[in-house]
Parts: sequence; structure tokens; C-alpha cells
Amino acid sequence: MDNTPLPEKIRPKNLKSFVGQENISGVNGIINVLLKNSKKTGFFPSLIFWGPPGIGKTTLARIISTELKRNYYEFSAVNTSIKDIEKVTKELTDKNVSSVNSQLTFNKTPKRFEKNLAPVIFIDEIHRFNKAQQDKLLPYVERGDIILIGATTENPSFEVIGPLLSRSRVVVLNRLTPKNLERIIQRGLNELGVKIQNKAKDFLIESANGDARVLLNVLEIAANLHNTNTEEYSKHQKLPLSRFSTLILSDIESALQQRQLTFDKHGDEFYNVISAFIKSMRASNVDAALYYLARMVAVGQDPLYIARRMVVFASEDIGMAAPTALVIANEVFRACETIGYPECQENLAAGVVYLAAAKKDRSAYDAYMSALKDVQTFGNLPIPMNILNAPTKLMKDLGYGEGYDKYTKESLLPEKLKGKKYFFNKNEKENT
Repeated sequence: MDNTPLPEKIRPKNLKSFVGQENISGVNGIINVLLKNSKKTGFFPSLIFWGPPGIGKTTLARIISTELKRNYYEFSAVNTSIKDIEKVTKELTDKNVSSVNSQLTFNKTPKRFEKNLAPVIFIDEIHRFNKAQQDKLLPYVERGDIILIGATTENPSFEVIGPLLSRSRVVVLNRLTPKNLERIIQRGLNELGVKIQNKAKDFLIESANGDARVLLNVLEIAANLHNTNTEEYSKHQKLPLSRFSTLILSDIESALQQRQLTFDKHGDEFYNVISAFIKSMRASNVDAALYYLARMVAVGQDPLYIARRMVVFASEDIGMAAPTALVIANEVFRACETIGYPECQENLAAGVVYLAAAKKDRSAYDAYMSALKDVQTFGNLPIPMNILNAPTKLMKDLGYGEGYDKYTKESLLPEKLKGKKYFFNKNEKENT
């Protein structure tokens, strides 16, 4: 019995059969162009695939390695250490290597490694590697020892170190369209030997939310449930099973069990929920803040991202009204960093209640923004001579530090801004 999951069974083996991402996988797409150029030059750059889950990042990496005729090694940053990757690269430098003893490679019988022919190293969820781990990849990429293909669902500008980004090409992949998913469903149906009602198909496409992996897994489960339920009925009615080989809406609903919560980390819904979360805390609406926190936690939003926003909120919106808020928010961040999901959601909840219930005071934030505006408007104005250090005789002779009084109440701002006041405490603001 073949236990290979449906997504793996019908995974495209070449660009012609690849569905979606026409702008990069099509005839004039960047992947096709790079592959054509590599046949002439022998060079293929390292890539960072950025896009939501289930859209073909892993499949594209495998197709690229096949087209390049290179050995292919696949890792996930979730359960891989740099030592695992270093072990592969070290073994590959041995000209006699014919296989790699690594359970992490999908290339079970790699061809003999040829000297100066860099293998393709695919790292899924590369954003899970910390800065130090990513740094260790640099020498291999710089020397051309490997062709690195990293995949991430997070913005690589924030999650991938600059030196690695500058040596790679970022390729943005988009969420699959309903038409893309319809084509993929048809392939799945052909493989499973079943049909599907239009209403059930539309519901499946909507529920998959652009994720082909979810789509095919649900389709396979639905087919198995359907076959199990109808086999006994067909025997009882003495009718051929083929008469019941059409999936209906209830099959898809049973396979899904419940509608998946959607939360596009790069789309409007992401920013809408974050915005509602911050505004609820700002309005001291504890219940609303907890609800929007739960929305984010339920869909697996990075707890450190939530905690970072809470740290910023503590200084920006609470500020001088409760200086300990920043300490609390920082401790929540540390707890999330140390514990992680699922336990850290309790730390997040406690922190949110504290921040939302605290008195609010934006005076420090407003004062800083006013000062920043003057810097942007006037540039680097000359600092008053009396507060400049004078470590040398020449500087003293030039008047540096002359007349300095550490207890002075005079303005220490540049001449153009003399007498300017940025900070007003809450009481002063209310009286102006």
C-alpha cells in the first residue's frame, strides 16, 4: 500500500507542470531566465523565496536542482542545526563521496559529487535561524561552495541578515489564485480517481485560502472518509462503488472539521488585527485587547512580534504615567523568548491586561517626535561652545567648554533653538 501523501504524489517535476507564479516560473520568468543563463555560464545565484505557505517554494527548489543537475539537500531550520549543514558541505568536499549519510536529505541516492559543482542546499523557514547561525552560512555562499535556496514566510528584510541578503536574490511568490487551486484540485481528483461537486469544490478552494498543501491534504482526507462511508452502503444496496465516487460538500466539511482561521501575515487582515490590538490597549479596553491577542495567537502569530509591539506601546502610549510598564513589557518579551508557545500565551495575556489597564501618557513620545522634527528640518545645528569637551590645549584656546556650569539653567540647545521646549508633562499639557 502506498502511503505517500497526495501533495507528494502529484508534486510537479518541472516548470511546465508547475502551477501558479507565472511571473517567475513562466517562459520569461526569472527562474526560467536564470536556468537558461546557467547553461551558458555555469552560474546560478543563491535565492531567497519569500511568500505564504503552500505556494510551491519547496517544489521550485527541487525543480531548480533537477534542471541544474546538481545534488540536492533539503533541511528545515526548525529542527536543523548548522552542524548538520556543515557536515554535508564537509563531506561534499571529499571527491570520493558518492552519498551523504544524512536522514535530512531527500536526495536518497545523489549522483557522484563533481568537484567545483556546487550542490543546491534548500533551507525551509530560514528565518528560524538566528543571526549567528545565518552568519555561518556566509562563507559557503561567498565561495560558491553551495547554491543556497532559503524559503521564508516572513519579510526577509527583517528576518535574514544583510550580508546573506546581499549575496542572494529575493524572489517574491504570491498566494495561489482560485484558478490555480482549481487546476491543482483536478490533478488531485485524477490521482484519487474521484469527482467533486461544484459546491464542494468552491468551498474547498475558499477554505484552503491559497494554500495548495492544505487543499490537497483536505481533498485526500475527504476522499478517504467518503470511500469508507460509501463502501458499506454500496455493498448493502448491491450497487457498484463507482456510482458513489463524487465528493459532496459534507465530505469536505468533515475533512476540515472546522473552518480554518485565516490570517495573511503580509496582507490587510494582518495589519487590521494588529491595529485593532494596539488601539484597544490605547483605549484601555482590556476585553477588546484580549480578543485581538487571541486572534493572533490562534493563528500562530510569532509571540515575539506581539511582545515587541507591547514593548513599543509601553514607552509610546503609557510612558511617564507608569514607567514600570516598560519593565513589564520587557519581561513578557523575555518570557516569550524563553518559553515559547503554547505556555507563553499566558505571559502575553497578563502583559496585555496590565498595559491596557494602565494610565496613558504620550508626553515623552510627543516630545521626542517634536525634537526629531527639528533635527530633520534644521539638520545638524552647531552645539553651543560652552558644553563642548576640551581634551586638548588647542580646543581650550578655541573656547571649547568655556563658561561651562553643570548646574546651569540656561538653554543648552543650539542657538537657533534657544528657549525651545519639547517636553510638557501631562499637567502642563492640560493647562495649555
